[in-house]
Amino acid sequence: MDWEALVLSARLATATTAILLVVAVPLAAWLAWSRRRWTVVVEAVVALPLVLPPTVLGYYLLAATGTRSPVGRWWYETTGSTLAFSFTGLLVASVLYSLPFAVQPLLAAFAGVDRTLLDAAAVLGRGWWQTLLRVALPLARAGAATAAVLTFAHTVGEFGVVLMVGGNIPGETRTASVAVYDAVQALDDAAAARTSLVLLGFSLVVLTATYALQRRARPRVLP
Repeated sequence: MDWEALVLSARLATATTAILLVVAVPLAAWLAWSRRRWTVVVEAVVALPLVLPPTVLGYYLLAATGTRSPVGRWWYETTGSTLAFSFTGLLVASVLYSLPFAVQPLLAAFAGVDRTLLDAAAVLGRGWWQTLLRVALPLARAGAATAAVLTFAHTVGEFGVVLMVGGNIPGETRTASVAVYDAVQALDDAAAARTSLVLLGFSLVVLTATYALQRRARPRVLP
């Protein structure tokens, strides 16, 4: 069992989830409430990682974080280390790749909030942020919980983007999914089976928790 890879995956998933919840809450609320026509373009860009092959997204992220790109060059000159093939680069890639898994549940939850409550908050002089944090977010807490669970689980299971951007550096970028791939390549079926079993059990728990949250959020229909 590659515990180092499992711990690294947990660290990456925790950091990714924390960042995305901060980013996704206002973004999803804006997408749900905005009436501008070009909002659909932003929504399509956010959802792009759902349809793009991970290797394609990983290639563009690798090019963007490499030392030949302005961002990668700036990072190297500032920190003295490369952004690609580092935990920081891996975190950036995970945030972008998991963005729709955080935004979509929140978008659905915010869209389901009673519009009259938002209008009432505006009449009482509440600003956009106050309405979001004090009115909409408490009502959309099931969607926020679902977003957190799905983001964490999706990050743990990442492979293509992780391998492209982070490579396979033990203790730095070698995640659980990459460890399984390495074990299979090395014909170590026992190690691959053990790590895969842990990921399988984790995925089952996550899906059960997600469906339980969604069931609780549904309105009850009297018989």
